[in-house]
This record gives sequence, structure tokens and C-alpha cells, in this order.
Amino acid sequence: MNIKNYINGEFVNPIKNQWIDNYNPSIGEVYGKIPNSSEEDVEKAYQAAKNAFPSWSKTTLNERSAILSKISFLIKDKLEFLAKAESKDNGKPLTLAKAVDIPRASSNFQFFANAITQFASEAHESVGLNAVNLTLRHPIGVVGCISPWNLPLYLFTWKIAPAIAAGNCVVAKPSEVTPMTAFLLGEICNEAGLPKGVLNIVHGLGSTTGQAIVSHPNIKAISFTGGTSTGARIARIAAPMFKKLSLELGGKNPNIIFADCDYDKMLETTVKSSFANQGQICLCGSRIFVEESIFDRFKVDFIKKVSNLKVGIPVDPETNVGALVSKSHLEKVNSYIAIAEAEGGEILFGGHEVNVEGGENGYYLQPTIIEVKSNKCKLNQEEIFGPVVTIMSFKNEEEALTLANDVPYGLSATLWTNDLNRTMTMTQEIQAGIVWVNTWLMRDLRTPFGGIKSSGVGREGGFEALRFFSEPKNICIEYK
Repeated sequence: MNIKNYINGEFVNPIKNQWIDNYNPSIGEVYGKIPNSSEEDVEKAYQAAKNAFPSWSKTTLNERSAILSKISFLIKDKLEFLAKAESKDNGKPLTLAKAVDIPRASSNFQFFANAITQFASEAHESVGLNAVNLTLRHPIGVVGCISPWNLPLYLFTWKIAPAIAAGNCVVAKPSEVTPMTAFLLGEICNEAGLPKGVLNIVHGLGSTTGQAIVSHPNIKAISFTGGTSTGARIARIAAPMFKKLSLELGGKNPNIIFADCDYDKMLETTVKSSFANQGQICLCGSRIFVEESIFDRFKVDFIKKVSNLKVGIPVDPETNVGALVSKSHLEKVNSYIAIAEAEGGEILFGGHEVNVEGGENGYYLQPTIIEVKSNKCKLNQEEIFGPVVTIMSFKNEEEALTLANDVPYGLSATLWTNDLNRTMTMTQEIQAGIVWVNTWLMRDLRTPFGGIKSSGVGREGGFEALRFFSEPKNICIEYK
């Protein structure tokens, strides 16, 4: 199946007729092609967005809200269809796509359909000066949204929904590795009655299509989720052009486990936070630090739990770990396992590719547990983004905090303890944009999402996203 660009409400081939193979990672075979869009395609998308902006930006909030709600309903109505497409395109278990990815995509549109009706302007009375200040928030214009391959529709909609809710028009690029559900979203937008040109989806490589979006002189804001090195390149291009930037980048998240935790709950959740979505979530707790008094017990129990995870084809309802997203990514993850052995790490479980019945040529890897002796090793300092976790012991709070913060990243952290004083102290000191205590990946869409250090710039979610996708204008009126 050949995917097409979605520009001005129509599905069109790339102008230069350049195409990229699209793989099904569960069987390692090409099952379609996607455009490798050029500057000309991006310019065509920009012009469509530019032409749609005057009308869309002046629609009432109720009109925008109704259309976003309709998109949300249609995504939910097509749950099974979209989940199968997502699983096939990404390699993730179908059960995960049905339970998480597609429902969250629907929720993203519904959340911002509601949020935009509550996103208010501000008034400030200058008492004694006979003046009032009105702070209005206007849409930016045409914005660019670039999303990753790990949670394709989930994160694509997380950007698009607030952008169009705020009155902007969008030129968006999904990952070239997982383009299918973004393509299908175009059909849903047409069915929902989204005006032509409000959303335009161009497919292609980051080095061609992504580059054209980021460097376009009239696309005034870029929202990007992906790798830290790519985010740095985007910043180097966009910053001198004075574009607004939201960069949600990598993570190397600590999972800190104290002996006084609810052990059974911790163990169950730690398996999920380590290997959900094949470890291909920026929020996975890939560095596990365990208080030394329970370290040996944890090792035995964790290995036992992980050994029971089934690596299998995505459509099997018993599958816990599906295929990695691509052959090149599998090779990258394997390279880190080789580094672990060279650095003296001990592989406690996994570390090998898996031959899966029905997916003999797919990209499958055992969930892997590696005991390391130093937090300075590459496995603890660099983002692997696969089903690989490291474990280390610690003696006390001070050491745990030092280990947690001693990385270039600062996206999220998980803390397991029932000590209130420890919770309040450590959550203040952990260097991360998000800290979960006695839970993991519990998300309230009203809360800000994002990281510090090399994990990014800016925040998404709730009113933070609507603030990013709008510009404040202050009007000061003096009266007698």
C-alpha cells in the first residue's frame, strides 16, 4: 500500500515522486511505500495552511471544540482498525495498541476540545492608575509538528490537537518508520469536517522533509519529540530564526527502590516500566537502583518475573514483548549489549535475539537485565531505547540521589518508598521534569509534561500546550 501526503484535505503523491519502503517489523518485510517529501511538498503544505489560517483562527471556540470532539469520537469508533494498523506498522503488541495508543489518541483530541473552551484571557486592573491591562492569546499562524515512531498516533495527536485547538494551522510530519496511522488520521479529519488546509501531513525522512519544515522561514513554531541529537540540530536551525521551540527529547530515567516500599506492587510495576512497548518509551525506568538490603532478593524475583514475559508476534493476545521497530534499531540495541560485556557488566537475563514462530524474519529481542558496577558506564549514561535495563545497589538516600542525577538527562524518575519525609526530600532534589512515587506512567493530561537538561526544552500538556501554541498580547487602556 502506498501512503500519500495529506495536503489541503486531499491525498497527493510527492511532487518529485521519491518514495521510501515501509516495513512491517514483526516479519521484517516491506508492505508499502511512503513519500520522501521535498521542500516543494512542504511549501505546498505551508501554502494550504497559510490560506486556511485566516478563517480557522476566527472560528468560535465552540466550533473548534465540536470538530475536535468529532475527531476524538471517530478515532474511538475505529479503535480495532487503527490498533491493527499501529501494531503492524510499529511491531508493538496489538493488545497494547488497543489498550493504550489508540484510546490515548482519542483522549488527546477530546481533552483539548474541552480545554480550549476553558483557556481564558487575563485582565489586570492597575489600581490607582485608572488603567486596565488585557492579556489576550492569539494563534501563532502556521506551526510545524514532528513526532516519533514509538507511540505513533498517540504522540502525533498530542501535538496536533492543541495546535489546531488554539487556532493554528499545521504542517506535520510523522516518523517515516511508522507513518500509517498518521495517514489514516487524514481520512478521519475529512470525515469529521475539519476545514481543508488546517492540518497537512507530509511524510518523509528527517533529513529531507523534517529539515524543510524546521528551516521554513514562515513556519513560526516547531514542536518536536525525538532523540536528543536531532533536537540539538533542530535548535541550531530554528533558534537563529527566532522560532518558538518545544523539544521533548531523550531520557535515562532512574527507578529508585527502597526497602520500605510495597514490594509486590513495586515488582509488578517495575517489570512494566522496564519493558512496556519493548522498552521503547522515553519514560521507561532503564536504570534500576535498589537499596542493598533487598538487592539480592530483588534480583531473583525480577529475573523470575521477566523470564515469564512472552516475546511473540504482535497479534498474539498472549504476547508481552513484540518486535523492535526496525532492523537498524535492533542492531543499535544489540550494540549496547555487546558494550555491556566489554565494560564488565553481567547479563543476568536475556541479551539474545528471539526466533518467533510466524515472525521468523522479525526484529525480536529478549528483555535484558544487566548488572553494572558503575553509573558512569555507557549503558547508564546513554539512551538505549530498547528492552534493556541495568541494575545497581545503593546504601542510602544520599547515594541514591547522586546516582539518579548523575546523567545528562532529566526527563522522569520513579521513587518507591513509604517514608513521607524521604518522599518529600528526594522528590525535591531529583533532577527530572516528572517524578512518580509508588507508581509509573500515571498521567493526568492537565499536568505539564517535559524534562530538563538534555531531555528537552519547554512543556507539553494541559494549558502549557495551549500557551506554547499561542502568543500573548497585552493591551493597556487608560481611562478617566
